[in-house]
Amino acid sequence: MTLDADALEEEARGSTGLEDFGDGSHREGLERLTASLNTEADLTEAGEVMLRMRLAGALASRLQVEDTYRAHPEIDDERVEGPVFVIGLPRTGTTALSQLVAADPQIRSLRLWESSSPCPPPESATEHTDPRIADTEAGLEMMNQMFPLMASMHHEEATGPTECQDLLGMSFRTVHFDGFGRVPSYLAWVTHSDMDATYRYHRRVLRLLQWHCPPRLWHLKTPVHMFALDSLLAAYPDAKFLWSHRDPAKVLGSVCSLIHYTRSWASDRDDSLELGPEQLGRWSEAISRAMDFRARVGEDRFADLAWADLQEDPVGAMAAAYERIGLPFPATSREAVTRWAETHEPGSHGRHSYELSQFGLDVDQVEERFAGYMATYQAAT
Repeated sequence: MTLDADALEEEARGSTGLEDFGDGSHREGLERLTASLNTEADLTEAGEVMLRMRLAGALASRLQVEDTYRAHPEIDDERVEGPVFVIGLPRTGTTALSQLVAADPQIRSLRLWESSSPCPPPESATEHTDPRIADTEAGLEMMNQMFPLMASMHHEEATGPTECQDLLGMSFRTVHFDGFGRVPSYLAWVTHSDMDATYRYHRRVLRLLQWHCPPRLWHLKTPVHMFALDSLLAAYPDAKFLWSHRDPAKVLGSVCSLIHYTRSWASDRDDSLELGPEQLGRWSEAISRAMDFRARVGEDRFADLAWADLQEDPVGAMAAAYERIGLPFPATSREAVTRWAETHEPGSHGRHSYELSQFGLDVDQVEERFAGYMATYQAAT
């Protein structure tokens, strides 16, 4: 059994009864990803089944998005405001920051339950009772039973904010697929590919999601945006950025630990000693691109937040960041964010341990590779 682009598209057509995938910009990424998974990931039979379901699901979502637009072309008139993007290296507090922003009632966030199943478009009247919420909760419960370390590594809730990897995944151009299996040839391609169409499709899905379910001032989060910020800005010319910072040596160990665990779901291959150099190269390149972008577009779009500040005074850190990018923080927002922070203590879902040496790295290697970033990190902290 191997993953095949044609077969996956046919499976998606069969599950939805739909035919049109849109402009076809997804196809090259799908072909390159399946080829890489087939030849480089050493998938188990169970892993192949799991990934086939994941990829066919992304294709089915794309079919449904196109079908909804065909029935309601007026969705294209929707204006996405902002968005405010949370970026920074993985494991720097981006998830905690994202959850704080999502607690702000003036902000529209991408919720886990609507991310992988955006159609039918959510409705304000039923956004808290939509049956997809219960389905997502059941899926999370099953995942945590099968892979119990995940809750302490990356806790999510069905109604909480999630990374916008599914929106990028509908175009099959995202570094997130790295966590599903070892795909070096795909990653070498995707990190240097043209991402303009991918971000236009990302915006296409946001328009659909907000159509009957405002607000329209969005916040999105994923570290992989740092690879393609010019394409992101072309799609969202009013974008602002909240950039979280943490010691890269601590970040890289945590990143490797998480990816090593999630890859083990689909493969028996132990690539721990390869992971360190691989992730070090990848994320130092992402930071380099983001710093270059920031220098070109100007400081007024950016606010820096330190991981330690998010742990010690999350509301104060968020208020200062909002002020820096010109976003209001009225009393209703402060109260809602404070309530969330008071009921979600750092580390409340457990902690996981890791060592850089497990992944073929040491502190000196990391600091040398991130030398250009260290001044920015130290200034923020």
